[in-house]
Amino acid sequence: MSAPGRRALAAGAALAAALPALVRAETAAPGLDIAEMTWPEVRDAVAGGKRTVIVPSGGLEQNGAHMILGKHDHIVRHAARRIAGELGDALTIPVLPFAPQGRFDPPEGHLRFPGTIGVTEDAFAGMLDGIARSLRGSGFRLICFIGDHGGSQRPQATVASRLTAEWRRQGVRVLAVDRYYTTTAEQDAWLKQQGETEATIGTHAGIEDTSELMSVHPAGVRLSRLPARVEEVPATGATGDPSRASVARGEALLAMRVAAAVAQIRAARGG
Repeated sequence: MSAPGRRALAAGAALAAALPALVRAETAAPGLDIAEMTWPEVRDAVAGGKRTVIVPSGGLEQNGAHMILGKHDHIVRHAARRIAGELGDALTIPVLPFAPQGRFDPPEGHLRFPGTIGVTEDAFAGMLDGIARSLRGSGFRLICFIGDHGGSQRPQATVASRLTAEWRRQGVRVLAVDRYYTTTAEQDAWLKQQGETEATIGTHAGIEDTSELMSVHPAGVRLSRLPARVEEVPATGATGDPSRASVARGEALLAMRVAAAVAQIRAARGG
């Protein structure tokens, strides 16, 4: 047999040997994200009792010189999957990557930094409305908005309240899981017990944000880009002292968020 023939035969044998594993991978039980499922799998999951769905939203914005713009997306994606896993009967959808960021012209807030992308509150609310209506049509009965960005909190609450009132007779509820976001106060208290202060903790891209991203996506944190003097950090768009962040702190801080969200969702559906 010629050399090309032998190579072809070997390749065929290798493919045949790999097929069982490929088939197992293709037919494995679906995960938590409906984007990774087929429509019959979603139908069957809902029919089997998974009638709670999480709608996570992040935001593409500046996070100082030491963190990537997609910080919110990575954190809330990880949190949403953990929340769904702990609930045991919930699914998630892909993260909405854009959030209200304020005035465009002249730009304000994070929009003053290259790369930040914002949408109006009306546009964000309209997307949530369409998503919720789609999920209701798929059979979900509790639709949970979870936003990692401050600008998304108000439109989430408004849309959730309006749709819950509209669908009350149908037994469908939309919940703005605000405890996920407002757990910041508990996180601050925990860090202060460890010797931190409001000045070192910061309010944006500080210890909390940086630690959380380090724990779920360490490649997104570049502490070497921080200024040599902490007093210069605000000029980069961050606050506090991000150099004091750690993976261990991030894991603990995220656990607080997840626990608060799970508790609120369970309370909303009666236990």
